[in-house]
Amino acid sequence: QVHVVESGGGLVQPGGSLRLSCAASGIVFAAYAMGWYRQAPGKQRELVAQITLTATTNYGDSVKGRFTISRDNAKNTVYLQMNGLKPEDTAVYYCNAAHTAVRSRDYWGQGTQVTVSS
Repeated sequence: QVHVVESGGGLVQPGGSLRLSCAASGIVFAAYAMGWYRQAPGKQRELVAQITLTATTNYGDSVKGRFTISRDNAKNTVYLQMNGLKPEDTAVYYCNAAHTAVRSRDYWGQGTQVTVSS
């Protein structure tokens, strides 16, 4: 059984930092591209960051230069370091695991809330 579990969300002041973690089990982690997405109330889910099998990264325009995605294949975990947080970063953040060859092997976590407010 596959489990994708996010952690690390919370309340932070503008300009602050948070690190999200996403632990995956039940999959061959090294065969999956990993991504972070977010969804704010009343808005569509959007890409935050992706990291491929070879650690190539891709970021949404609104977070470039502030967020960093990384992965630790030994721990089956992907991270999202978020610096310089802004109120508009407030959203539920979701982790995604996508198999690079089998499209049906696409898994989501339950999400973790990030709130940026003074």
